[in-house]
Amino acid sequence: MSALTRALKTWLPIAAAATCLFGATYLAIQQDLRSSANEPQIQLAEDAAASLDAGAAPQAVIPLQHVEISRSLAPWVMVFDKRGRTVASSALLDGQSPDFPKGVFDNVRNGGEDSVTWQPRSEVRSATVTVRYNNGFVTAGRSLRLVEQREDRALAWLLAGWLAALAASAGVAVAAAAFIRA
Repeated sequence: MSALTRALKTWLPIAAAATCLFGATYLAIQQDLRSSANEPQIQLAEDAAASLDAGAAPQAVIPLQHVEISRSLAPWVMVFDKRGRTVASSALLDGQSPDFPKGVFDNVRNGGEDSVTWQPRSEVRSATVTVRYNNGFVTAGRSLRLVEQREDRALAWLLAGWLAALAASAGVAVAAAAFIRA
């Protein structure tokens, strides 16, 4: 058996294990970053729904300042009636209150809460949480721009580490195969 064949037999399982390890690490980091992007929205949506159920007017639970979701990182809130029509909104897209996907309301009717990534147009992505209240739904959201930048940085660092691990393990496997031959 040639030294190269021996090196490959040694290195391939190591490379496969490194690939699985780095892939699982990225998946865990990405999921943690993405799920943490929902945290302020959960509170905003639940608090607004509780206020609405206690008799507050829809405009009273909306932040005073409108948020242009294509540019701002600020959280925003939208209130909908039972049919999914916008009643009040602090979210704006190009100066207009955006249309939110009606399918989310069906999920909330059946499950109580729904967290989705909403992309009303290219390059505009928001982490949203939608909950029910007695007369409809409340959605809170905010931009995913910073979270996605963090995901990209994590991926770049993990790719660099993965490539370094593959190169180092290949070097060790070749050296070991040459040493065993000698």
